[in-house]
Amino acid sequence: MHCTREIAPHVFWVGGSDRRLELFENMFPLPGGVAYNSYLIMDEKVALLDTVDSSITRQYFENIEHILDGRTVDYLVINHMEPDHCANIDELCRRFPGMKIVGNKKTFQMIRQFYDFEFESRICEVKENDELELGEHRLRFYFAPMVHWPEVMFTYELSQKILFAADAFGSFGALPGNLFSDEVDFEDLFLNEARRYYTNIVGKYGAQVQAALKKVSGVEIRMICPLHGPIWRDRIDYILGKYDLWSRYVPEKRGVVLVYASMYGNTKNAVEVIANRLAENGVKDMRIYDVSKTHASYIIADAFQYSHLVLASPTYNNGLYFGMEALLRDMAALNLQNRKVAILGNGSWAPSAHTHMEALIREMKNMELVAPPLVILSSLKSSQMEELLKLADAVSGSVLKGE
Repeated sequence: MHCTREIAPHVFWVGGSDRRLELFENMFPLPGGVAYNSYLIMDEKVALLDTVDSSITRQYFENIEHILDGRTVDYLVINHMEPDHCANIDELCRRFPGMKIVGNKKTFQMIRQFYDFEFESRICEVKENDELELGEHRLRFYFAPMVHWPEVMFTYELSQKILFAADAFGSFGALPGNLFSDEVDFEDLFLNEARRYYTNIVGKYGAQVQAALKKVSGVEIRMICPLHGPIWRDRIDYILGKYDLWSRYVPEKRGVVLVYASMYGNTKNAVEVIANRLAENGVKDMRIYDVSKTHASYIIADAFQYSHLVLASPTYNNGLYFGMEALLRDMAALNLQNRKVAILGNGSWAPSAHTHMEALIREMKNMELVAPPLVILSSLKSSQMEELLKLADAVSGSVLKGE
């Protein structure tokens, strides 16, 4: 049975949610599932904006057919060609023989790569700032390459000031029945997952996100319709502000993320001593993670959120513990920068973890060590407690002084 909602006059949400999917892109945990949004504009000409993942295809077509009520789709606008949004292009073409496909040059290149059916006669290629008349509704296209694929574009509906934003401004998490961000406690239900989505999926492309934000800064936006997560019709400046911070790699909070690798608990113990000292010194916002326990995507999200990092790891096979090395390489790949860092290494012989962590940190932009790396041998001893507390004091001093 159909499940749709009119989100603005003659503009309908026709998407759905998948609560069974365990891993987004077969990598990122989805404890709350994921939503796939698609939108239908009913006018003299009918436009469908993006499709959905194959997991909800049946629901999707029930939704579309209900709203169409016997009409046809004139235009399929493709803002993003990732398979979780383009899985139904061929079926739409089969059901609506006269439908034109609206996209840019790279869009059609990707259709040719993903599909093997004839669509050349359907091509309606648009360029930057081109417009498409539907009747009372008019669509304008803004290219947003590498947010987070090269073919991405935003579609702006001029009469109602709606920005259809592809994967921008989205979130992990299935929709709870409420479609709009103002219908839920967004900070409680979605903010962490929106941050985790941005930092792990789009985070690498901060410069490109800044360029896209600049393109749409001159237009009035009354609603943002992303392809994942809730729709924005209130507090537009709030989500735009979050994207501005995240894409400039500016911390949202002054606080500390402490991340450790520990085989037998000794490195963990040293980190807990550091955290205890930070608390005594007045640091109120901290997160502690074991790289072997917590998926890297959660740690990455908090590394983007907080201003300071404490990294602790034992030496492993004359190198760095695998989980810590993978995390730091992931941070570098996602372009994390502008953070203050403290490093603690451990080893029972030939300790070298600290040198490997420092080398990886120095590959990132504007990452500053608040103190020289500290090395312990096997376990923390009272003879090194003063050094460890000095390291903790350097971190807390930097946090509290706003350095």
